[in-house]
Amino acid sequence: MNEALASVEAVERALASEGYLADRALSLSVSLAIALEQPLLLEGEAGVGKTEVARALAAATGARLIRLQCHEGIDLHHAVYDWDYARQLLALRAAEGGADPGELFSRRFLIRRPLLEALEHDGDVVLLIDEIDRADDEFEAFLLEFLADFAVTVPELGTVKAQRAPTVILTSNRTRELHDALKRRCLYHWIDYPAPEREREIVHARLPGVDALVAGRVVEAVRRLRAQPLYKPPGVGETIVWVRALLRVDDLDGTLGTALKVREDLDRVREGRVLEGV
Repeated sequence: MNEALASVEAVERALASEGYLADRALSLSVSLAIALEQPLLLEGEAGVGKTEVARALAAATGARLIRLQCHEGIDLHHAVYDWDYARQLLALRAAEGGADPGELFSRRFLIRRPLLEALEHDGDVVLLIDEIDRADDEFEAFLLEFLADFAVTVPELGTVKAQRAPTVILTSNRTRELHDALKRRCLYHWIDYPAPEREREIVHARLPGVDALVAGRVVEAVRRLRAQPLYKPPGVGETIVWVRALLRVDDLDGTLGTALKVREDLDRVREGRVLEGV
């Protein structure tokens, strides 16, 4: 992957080929993460396109995308490996009839979760660790060790180390502050909502041939919505869906539910006539 993305411009072109229009700062961060083999932490509001960076990068380079979706209570059995207890039980029952069950804690019964899968994959990997801010402190500490060595230990099998370091992208919606140690281990980039002009370009890249007036109308509406104190402002994905909806039904207010997903937000916008004149 390093050779294919040897420059910032190459990264920008690669992402654009998958419909992701990255600015130079983001392209530079991705390029450095690949060249230095360091994880890249992307923070920003929900819906600004953090996850899409990893997807577009993997698709553009032919790398395998492996995603670990973080959540409260995530542990090694969700992230690294587990044992197929049902098959182990069947093997034990077969042994009662005289069959050889084999070694119960061998690779035959091992279930590889995303982190172990990323270490053992033979080829380029983009490892997406999504919404790390939803995990707890204990898992964050484990992840710090994992990222330092790109290795994990399975007590029954020994240590597994990556032959080729994956390209790692972590995302955070900043629902809580991550520990400084993890941040120091990563390169960092904040993704903000795009400026209206850039958002129009994104819409046209994702929806080729779309009516420019419709795209401009939706982008202006989204700009106004993001200026309001909403629970969940619309992201870029909502902008694209809203454009598609408006192409089918020319009713900005009636299609507002494609952009806003909280009743209180809908009420605030309608009562305040926020979209009047759009």
